[in-house]
Amino acid sequence: MKAFESTRLYFERAADILKLPESLRKLLLTPEREVQVQIAVEMDDGRLETFIGYRVQHDCSRGPMKGGLRYHHDVDLDEVRALATLMTWKTAVVDLPYGGAKGGIAIDPRKMSVKELERVTRKFVDQIHDVIGPHKDIPAPDMGTGAREMAWFRNQFEKYHGFAPAVVTGKPAEDYGAVGREEATGRGVGILAYKMLGNLSRKPQQTRVALQGFGNVGSHAAKYLYESEYKVVAVGDHTASFYSPTGLDIPKMLKYTLANKGTLQGYPDAEKIGHDQLLELDVDLLIPAALGGVITSQNAAKIKAPLIIEAANAPIEPDADEILHAKGTTILPDILANAGGVTVSYFEWVQNLQFYKWGLNRVRQELEAVMTRAFEDVWAEARQHKVSLRTAAYMIAIRRVQRATEVGGMG
Repeated sequence: MKAFESTRLYFERAADILKLPESLRKLLLTPEREVQVQIAVEMDDGRLETFIGYRVQHDCSRGPMKGGLRYHHDVDLDEVRALATLMTWKTAVVDLPYGGAKGGIAIDPRKMSVKELERVTRKFVDQIHDVIGPHKDIPAPDMGTGAREMAWFRNQFEKYHGFAPAVVTGKPAEDYGAVGREEATGRGVGILAYKMLGNLSRKPQQTRVALQGFGNVGSHAAKYLYESEYKVVAVGDHTASFYSPTGLDIPKMLKYTLANKGTLQGYPDAEKIGHDQLLELDVDLLIPAALGGVITSQNAAKIKAPLIIEAANAPIEPDADEILHAKGTTILPDILANAGGVTVSYFEWVQNLQFYKWGLNRVRQELEAVMTRAFEDVWAEARQHKVSLRTAAYMIAIRRVQRATEVGGMG
């Protein structure tokens, strides 16, 4: 199933319960604008290469559009369209004054030099600068991009439009970025795990957690849970996965990755296990925090964890979601679970517009307040309507976007 089809399936399920008319469904699902651009760049060896870039702007009924910019060789229009749609629901479910957008360039950043990446980024801005801006569409980092690319992006945009730090978020802290932005998505996952497990009367010391992914999101989530005294028994990245029934030493693993080019490969103080084994461990909570589509109809029946938090975007395929739901697995969906990043991006945007900088404690306190309120809304909606947390999250998001669309008028 293609990415956009998966998103539509979850939307339609919630829309049926809300009794949304067909005309409104079509309006809310159809992106406002889809941009595809040619990016011709001279490589370091003098070759001319042409890449394809995308920016999909889905909905602006609740405010300017917001969404990441990813660099990955498999990026295509369908994926970007699906992710832009997801951003609309994600910003709505945590009640940020945004709509959804997403961008991507079909490149493998690992095979390009820093100078080549800079040229690609700046050329992409040349192509789309007239359709983005602090009050139109605000990009942010995503897979394959980070603070460095956002600094280049901002600098290139300002060549056309003058000083505008709010045009992108996820910038370096010393370049009008927000302190706490790097940890935000993972910290948000940790906050929500703590809230959900607390609602289920699970004590931290007696809760075993397996975390697939130890990059920016997974490592910060693991750190938060470790400091909250949860027993993190397994973690893995694309190079290796490790397990310890008594709990892993997360600070030690973080130090190891810093000294080992950011990877876990070769970590000596835990049992090495297969990537598939990690997903199928007998644990209380499983957190997929890497790529999408890792839990499928082929392995869903083998998943033993009764609780799953989707830290990655769409880590569970729809067919697998059905299987897990039938088993009674409780799943906290991605549109809420990983919304910590866009929440702190919103804080960065607010600071940029006000030319006023917050401290780390305020960022963390505001993040916890937003995530807690959103979680409680979704939890209550699920209980009231006797639906899954995923359907409840979509119902809240769709209702908010519908209301904004109707209040704003169709003219």
